[in-house]
Amino acid sequence: MADFSCDIVVVGAGVLGLSVAAELTARGRDVRVVDPCRANASAVAAGMIAPAFESLLDGVDAERAALLRDAAALWPAFARRVGITLDETPAEWRGADAGEVAERLVALGFAVEAGTVSAACDTRLDAAKSLYALKGSLTAPVITEEARSVERTADGWRVETAEGAIRAAEVVIATGAASALEGLPREVAAIVDGIQPVAGQIGHVTAPLTDRVLRGREGYVAPGAGGALIGATMVFGSRSLHPDSEASERLATAAGRMLGIETPVGIEWRTGVRGATADGLPLAGSVGDGLHLALAPRRNGWLLGPLVGRIVADGIEGRPRGPHAPALDPLRPTLPAG
Repeated sequence: MADFSCDIVVVGAGVLGLSVAAELTARGRDVRVVDPCRANASAVAAGMIAPAFESLLDGVDAERAALLRDAAALWPAFARRVGITLDETPAEWRGADAGEVAERLVALGFAVEAGTVSAACDTRLDAAKSLYALKGSLTAPVITEEARSVERTADGWRVETAEGAIRAAEVVIATGAASALEGLPREVAAIVDGIQPVAGQIGHVTAPLTDRVLRGREGYVAPGAGGALIGATMVFGSRSLHPDSEASERLATAAGRMLGIETPVGIEWRTGVRGATADGLPLAGSVGDGLHLALAPRRNGWLLGPLVGRIVADGIEGRPRGPHAPALDPLRPTLPAG
């Protein structure tokens, strides 16, 4: 790859990086994505867009629930624009506490169907196909190289790879839970390195166990490519990519209970590492000098993708900040200092 220039470089091709790139592309910007295209946490996911049940399980307040609900509301238009197919079959709750769950969801502002306790706003997508669609919506293919470093220049930034350099006025760091790139300003590197890794595992079975997402206190079962997905764990502070046998057994047992069947067998366990902040919300926005972050969505990367894309793109273009931008600001005062 010979050296070249563009308007904006996005470093990272997970859901947040690609959502930012797709949003900027739709606005007519010359944007390139750099990523070695190895397996990432966005691909090892059930692809749930689930503001209601995520709000319930995380015990959030009404303000946080509204943020997640508004993020999900961006998805239909975003999906149409980039060619993603949404499965809009409502997710259902399975558990003896269904009545209590319904009351809590209503208190958070969600519409809930009685009886089965289903949430119409909780939908899903196929993660692998959706990553492919996001890449296909770009005007240039992803540059399949690893960014080695960044350097501030007189007129922007230089992103160095093994095959050459890319010069751009603006750079978006969307590198998941990875360590800070060499060359980032010290204060920005401290923010990136302060992201907590969260290891997780999810199981895939070839049997079509369900036609909709089923949620419970102990896990979930969701439709998946050629079968079903069983998940998931969250191990804070861990970068392990080795499935845990005890967790596997626990998730499989919970899946059988939700489905009312014997414990599923023949499960292939897949792993990934995500990033999380102290307050559970991603880092989305400018950190100064043409540098922007799109990082650390915890387990809500797919849900928050279009919102993060819009916030970062608005910051790059100097547009007024939307109502949720302060909550995702990488420099927000609620986060601990680096």
